Amino acid sequence: MNATVKDTAQVADSARLGDGTTVWELAQIREDATLGESCVIGRGAYVGTGVTMGDRCKLQNYALVYEPATLGDGVFIGPAAVLTNDQYPRSVSPDGDLKRAHDWEAVGVEIGDGASIGARAVCVAPLKVGAWALVAAGAVVTRDVPDFALVAGVPARRIGWVGRAGVRLTESAPGEWTCPETSDVYDEKDGVLSRR
Repeated sequence: MNATVKDTAQVADSARLGDGTTVWELAQIREDATLGESCVIGRGAYVGTGVTMGDRCKLQNYALVYEPATLGDGVFIGPAAVLTNDQYPRSVSPDGDLKRAHDWEAVGVEIGDGASIGARAVCVAPLKVGAWALVAAGAVVTRDVPDFALVAGVPARRIGWVGRAGVRLTESAPGEWTCPETSDVYDEKDGVLSRR
């Protein structure tokens, strides 16, 4: 393993870190988590048991990624963002006993390649955030987000489209969207955006 782990970070023996990955101070990587190459795990970030991350992902400081989340390549998780894993969270069962691991079923958030989750956003599992989508800071995502969608608010709703550069697209003709930074052109049909 050619990864860098700072002294105060906790990385489980069974976790797998790809070459060039850096785990900063006070971060915790749990058992059987798999991180791809060249990932950056910020100070105080948490990666749950069995979480899978692709290459070149960034978890900013204090981001919380609970199992069984799956992140594609190039995913950005902003500071203090949370990917949840419990649809019906309770500390105790209906009879008042403390719930244990076998008392609930973890559900995950899936993040597509190149997508970004803004600072302090919350993704409430189960759901999927599509490739290259952008979740605004502070948003609460409660349903699937299409590829290239820009979502914001509580609950999050689509307010536009973004391209691979993360810049909001402009409508150049009906159903045709252009990236002002890269000049890439995208087509929209029935609420789905695809790159030409």
